[in-house]
Amino acid sequence: QVQLVESGGGLVQAGGSLRLSCAASGRIISTYPMGWFRQAPGKERECVAAISSGGGSTYYADSVKGRFTISRDNGKITAYLQMNSLKPEDTAVYYCAARAEFSNKYYIEKNSYNYWGQGTQVTVSS
Repeated sequence: QVQLVESGGGLVQAGGSLRLSCAASGRIISTYPMGWFRQAPGKERECVAAISSGGGSTYYADSVKGRFTISRDNGKITAYLQMNSLKPEDTAVYYCAARAEFSNKYYIEKNSYNYWGQGTQVTVSS
């Protein structure tokens, strides 16, 4: 069984920064493609960033491009989402996800992922 645990969420003022971490444990290959999604109240869960197995390919939603950075440390089996210049509209529950196969591609659809974390709340005040 694979477990993903997010951490690093919290309350921050607009313009501030947060760094989310997603630690994996269980029977996991360290090179799964991973993604960060978010879901605000009343909205669909959307992919904000994704990364391929080796980290060579990345995706960012237009709304976060230039502000968020996804990275991974395969030795620690951990993925990160550095969020800078946060805006109130970034407020949401953030989830990390992993797809159970090696791939040089990133994936942005929810149903492409096999494992999900429990989510961490990010609140940006104006």
